[in-house]
Amino acid sequence: MGDQGDDASGAAGRDPRLDDGPLLDVVGLGVTFGGVHALDRVSLTVAPGRIVGLIGPNGAGKTTFIDAVCGFVPHRGTITFAGRRIDRLPSHRRARAGLARTWQTLELFDDLTVAENCLVAVAPGGWRAVLGDLVRPGRHHGDAAVAEALAAVGLGDRADARPDELSLGQRKLVGVARALAARPALVLLDEPAAGLDTDESRRFGAHLESLAAAGVAVLLVDHDMGLVLGSCEEVHVLDAGQVIAAGPPAEVRADPAVVAAYLGEGVGG
Repeated sequence: MGDQGDDASGAAGRDPRLDDGPLLDVVGLGVTFGGVHALDRVSLTVAPGRIVGLIGPNGAGKTTFIDAVCGFVPHRGTITFAGRRIDRLPSHRRARAGLARTWQTLELFDDLTVAENCLVAVAPGGWRAVLGDLVRPGRHHGDAAVAEALAAVGLGDRADARPDELSLGQRKLVGVARALAARPALVLLDEPAAGLDTDESRRFGAHLESLAAAGVAVLLVDHDMGLVLGSCEEVHVLDAGQVIAAGPPAEVRADPAVVAAYLGEGVGG
């Protein structure tokens, strides 16, 4: 990993969205697996309250980028969050500093309600505490945060539903809500629109814009180009672990290198 940085454990005690400069500043990020450079000198910034897209073909390194930023894989380079170096901190301390993420593979507890699945992320004691409340019902300090998170993704009326009562798209949105329940300053979304139909994707884009308006920064990884190009203020394109283009969506969409590597003539022309 990178050089020892400042301790970010105190970042959660203040609102990092009020700081000047970028909220997330990644410089020269590199990840190597068995001699293969999954990421090679990737740099990217996300400002407070902004939606930034990260796109590219399968295997380009998008999920690896999220894994590295959140502390799940060894990496090189520097990662600064809310003005503090976090690149040597373990994943749980990065989360406490205000980072949250979703996963491509969504694991929900089918015996818990949607709200209870989200509560797992914020309740002291995690899933054990939530399961304990099935025997000894109680109110958690995170109930309000969960309600806000579900409303933010349009699932406020599904709080008491079980996961098997939801569509695949709605289940994906539960994963987003679970990340938002921690009230992060930055949420990194790994293909949240997978399984959403066109109308659901459009509504989800509107929810993302509402989050940004409320001050939450978003890094969006997705193959839904309508969502990415329509919601993001800036888009970075990865190919074979390197950034091949970055800028406003219209410029990125027209970039010949991006068209050739990812979008194709029909989209990029």
